[in-house]
Amino acid sequence: MKKHFYIYFVVLGLLSLAWAMPKGNEPKKNTHLPSFLQEDSPWIDSTLNALSLEQKIAQLIMYPVYTEKGEQHIREIESLIKENEIGGVIFMQGSPTRQVNVYNRLQEASKIPLVTSIDGEWGVSMRLDSAIKFPRQMMLGAIQDDSLIYAFGREVARQCSLTGVHVNFAPDIDVNVNANNPVINTRSFGEVPATVAKNGVAYMRGMQDYGVLACAKHFPGHGDTDADSHYSLPVINHSRSRLDSVELQPFQALIDSGVGSVMVAHLFVPALDKEKNKATTLSKKVVTRLLRDSMGFKGLTFTDALNMHGVSKYYETGEVDLLAFEAGNDILLFSQDVPKAVNAIADAVRKGDIDSTEVDRRCRRVLQLKSWLKLDKYQPLSNKGVVQAVNRPKADALNRQLVQSAITLVKNDSNLVPIQGLHTKNVVTLQLGWTNESVFQSAIERYAEGAQFNLPKHPSKRMVDLVLDSLKEDDILILGVRGTSSSASRNYGVSKDMIALVDRIVAQHSNTVVSIFANPYVMNSFSNLDQAKAVVMAYEYTELAQEYAAQLIFGGIQAKGKLPVSAGGFKVNTGLFTSAMRLKYGVPELQDMDSKVLAKVDEIALKGIEEKAYPGCQILVARRGEVVYHKSFGHHTYEKKTPVHWKDLYDLASVTKVAASVPALMKMVEEERLNLDYNLCDYLPGLDSTEYFNMNIRRMLAHTAGLVSWIPFYTKTMSRGQLKFDVYSSVKTPIHQTQVAEDLYIKDSFKDSIRHWIYTHGVHKKKEYRYSDLGYYFYKDIVEGAYQEGLNTLVDSLYYEPLGARRLTYLPLEQYSKSEIVPTENDMIYRKRLIHGYVHDPGAAMLGGVGGHAGLFSNANDLAKLFQMFLNWGEYGGERFLAPETIKEFIKCQYCQEDNRRGAGFDKPSTSDFGPTCTCVSYESYGHTGFTGTMAWADPDKEIVYIFLSNRVYPDADNKKLIRMNIRTDIQEVIYESITDGK
Repeated sequence: MKKHFYIYFVVLGLLSLAWAMPKGNEPKKNTHLPSFLQEDSPWIDSTLNALSLEQKIAQLIMYPVYTEKGEQHIREIESLIKENEIGGVIFMQGSPTRQVNVYNRLQEASKIPLVTSIDGEWGVSMRLDSAIKFPRQMMLGAIQDDSLIYAFGREVARQCSLTGVHVNFAPDIDVNVNANNPVINTRSFGEVPATVAKNGVAYMRGMQDYGVLACAKHFPGHGDTDADSHYSLPVINHSRSRLDSVELQPFQALIDSGVGSVMVAHLFVPALDKEKNKATTLSKKVVTRLLRDSMGFKGLTFTDALNMHGVSKYYETGEVDLLAFEAGNDILLFSQDVPKAVNAIADAVRKGDIDSTEVDRRCRRVLQLKSWLKLDKYQPLSNKGVVQAVNRPKADALNRQLVQSAITLVKNDSNLVPIQGLHTKNVVTLQLGWTNESVFQSAIERYAEGAQFNLPKHPSKRMVDLVLDSLKEDDILILGVRGTSSSASRNYGVSKDMIALVDRIVAQHSNTVVSIFANPYVMNSFSNLDQAKAVVMAYEYTELAQEYAAQLIFGGIQAKGKLPVSAGGFKVNTGLFTSAMRLKYGVPELQDMDSKVLAKVDEIALKGIEEKAYPGCQILVARRGEVVYHKSFGHHTYEKKTPVHWKDLYDLASVTKVAASVPALMKMVEEERLNLDYNLCDYLPGLDSTEYFNMNIRRMLAHTAGLVSWIPFYTKTMSRGQLKFDVYSSVKTPIHQTQVAEDLYIKDSFKDSIRHWIYTHGVHKKKEYRYSDLGYYFYKDIVEGAYQEGLNTLVDSLYYEPLGARRLTYLPLEQYSKSEIVPTENDMIYRKRLIHGYVHDPGAAMLGGVGGHAGLFSNANDLAKLFQMFLNWGEYGGERFLAPETIKEFIKCQYCQEDNRRGAGFDKPSTSDFGPTCTCVSYESYGHTGFTGTMAWADPDKEIVYIFLSNRVYPDADNKKLIRMNIRTDIQEVIYESITDGK
C-alpha cells in the first residue's frame, strides 16, 4: 500500500512538472554548448571569489556610451565604471577612431576588463560613421550561398574587433511575416523560418569563429508586430503551436548550433504569459522556462534596452531591473539608474527572494565570456589606421559579392534580361526620384548609350508627358524607382506620384524593365507591375545596388537572388537565374588581385603627366571578364581645361590594325573568302606587273614580306613645305570630298594616287622582319572588295555595334562633339593646325580618315569589349563573333623559327627586354601598340585585358618620353605583380 502511495505522488509530481513547462516543446538536453562556457581558468574563479554581492550584480549591467558626445560624457562614464564597477558598455554613435580611444580609456578605468557590445546588424556602420555599409538582412536573405553570409559574419567580427567590440547584437532572426512591421522589416532575413534560421546560423558562426559573440534577437520573435517596442508594448496574439512553427524555429536552430547569447524582446505574448502588460523580458515563463528549460539555451541572455517604453512606461527605475533579473536575464542592457538597479537586486538577495547562488552563476558566465575574449590578458587597441583597416579592400570586395548575389530578377518575359542584340535595340533610361545622372545611369552607359531622363518624386504633368511622348514603341525602357526611406509608414520613400507613373508606363509601354531600389514590400503599392516585361528587385538605394542592377540587366553579372518575402503578387523565393555574358565591373580583390599593389599604377600614370609624357590618359585592367581597374588621369591638353573622362575618345593609331583590319580578315577566313597562305594577286587584280604580285598574305601580316616601313604620301602633295593649292581645298567641293582635317579637303582622286605610289615603290628583297604599315592599305582593299562595303561600316556592323562598343569608331566627329574627343598633334608640318577629331596618321587622313592601319578612335571601355571577345575565344554578349580556331590561328607566332615574334597582325611578347610588353606576360599573350601613345593587350594565361590610351603626341609627335620612361610596360608589370593567385 505504501509502495502504491509513493508511486502515486511520484507520478503526480512529474505531471505537475510537465504542466509547469511551457506547452509545445519538450525539454532540450543535447543542445550545443556555447564555446565561451567551456572556459575554466583560475582567473574566473579568483575574480568571482573576490567580488562582493554588489560587484557581482554590477558585472551584469551594460551601460550606453556615445563616443561623439564629447569629453564630459566620457568622464561621466569613467566615473560610473570606477564607482559602480559595471561589467560592460554598449557603444552607440561615433567613429571608429573615437571608439577605439574611448575603449582604451574605459578599460583603463575598470578594475575588471569590460565586455563591450554594439548593435551592428549590418556591420559596425549601423552605429559608426566612416565604416563600410553592408546590406541589411532582408537583402542578405535573397542570397542563396550560405558561405557568403558566413564570410559576412567573419568580416563583421573583424571590424568589431578592430573597434573594440566583443558582443554584436546580431543576427536579427525575427521572421518578418508582417509587411507593415515598423521596427523589424528589413532587419529580418525574410518570412520563411527555415531561411531565417539558415542565414542566422551562418552569420552567427562567422562572428563566433572570429572571436566575437553573436546574439540572436529578438526572442521570442518580433517579426509579426504592428507596434514598435521602443515606444509601446507590442502584442502578439498567436497560439503556441504557431509560435513553435514560425517565430521560435530560428531561435532553436541557433541554440542548437551554439549561439553565445540571446536578446529577449519587450513583447506581450499571452500564449506564453497571460499577465497583462508583462513584457517577455520580465517573464520567467519566457526567459527561464521557455528559453532555458524548454529550448535548452545555456548561453547569456540579454534584455533589450530597459529604457524602451515597452517596459519603462510600466515600472519604476530599479524595479524593472529587478524584474528582468528575476525573469532569468543575465545582462541588463541600458539600465537607466545603475545604483538603483544594483541595490534593488542586492536587497532582494538579502531578503531571500533571490538565491545568491543565482547571482554567482550569472556572474560566472560573464567572467567566462571575458576569459574567452582573452580580457584576462587585456591589451589596449591601436588606433593607428583603424578607419583604413575597417574599410580594407577585401571588405569592399565582400560587400560587392553580397550585393550582386542578392539582386533578384523576379520577372523576365521573353528572356528580355540580359538585354541582347544591342545593335538592334534602342535603350532609354528613365529614373523616378532622381534629378541628376545617377550611378545606375552611368553604369548602364558602360554597356549601351541612349536617351536618359530623370523625374523628381512629384513630377508635373508636363514633365511626364514630355518624357512619355519621346518614347518609341520598340524602345527598351529601363525604369529606375528610387526609395529613400526604410519606414513602412512612409511607403519606403516612394511617392504616390511615382507609383502612379510606373503603373501608367508599364501598362502603355511593352518593353519596360523596372528596377526597384527600395524595400521589396513597396511592390505591394503597384497595381500594374505584373505588366512590366522584366522586374529587378535591388532592395536598397545604394551605389552598389545601382551598379549591380545595371550589370545584371546587361549580363555583366548573373541573376542569382530570390525574394525573401512575398510582395507585389510575387511569391517568396521567386527569383530567375541568368548567365553573365558581358564585361563585369568590380574591384581587384574579386579576381585575386591586390588593390594596394595595383594602386602603383596611379603613381606611374601621374608621374607621366608630371614629366609631360602626355597630358592625360585612360587605363583599364580586366581579369577573368571583370574590369578591376578603370581610371582616367589628367586633361585633354596641358592647358588643363578639360579633364579626361572615361567616355572620351582617343586616336588608337596602329591599334586600328588589330581592332579593325585583322577582325575583318578573321571573318573572311571563317567565311572562306581568304586564305592566309595565298598571295595578294589572288585577291587584288592589277598587280601582275608589280613586285607585289606573289607577296604572301601571312608573311605580310607577320611583317616579313619585304614591305618598306612606310611611305610619306603627304609630301607628294606639298611644295616647299606648303600644301599644293591644286590638290587641297578649304571647303568641300565636287572634287574635294575627302576631308583630312578641319577645313581641309583633298582631291578624291588621290586615293588612287596612294595605291599607285605603293605599287610603284620598291620592296626589300630580303624577307626579314621589318614592321610596315603598307600591308594594311592592301587589306583594306581586299576587305572592301569582298564585302562591297567600306571598312568602317563593315567592322561597325560586324563587331562594334553588336558588342555595344559604340565609342569604338572611325570618323568620331560624325557622332560625338569635340569636347568628347582628345586632340592629338598640333601638326605644323603637314596640315598646319591642331588635329582634333581627325586621324593623326597622314596616310589614313588622305584616305578620308578610314585606314586599315589607322583611323579608329575609342575609349578604354569599348576597346576592352573587343579584346575581351578575343579572350573569350570569339564570344561576347550572348553572340558568337568568331570561332576559337580562327582566333588561335591569328594570335599564334607565325614564324618563330625565323626569330620573328609576330602573330598574324597581332604583336607578341619579345624574348628580349626591348619588346612591347613587360617580361612578366605569357608568350600566349597578344595585342598592339600605337604611335599616339596607345596599347591594347590580352593574355589568355592570366585572363588579363590591359588598355592604355594617351595622346603623347600632343602637341608634338617628337615627344618620346612615354617610351623612354617605359610607362606602358611598367604599368603592365604592376598589373602582374598585383596578382595574388596562390599567395
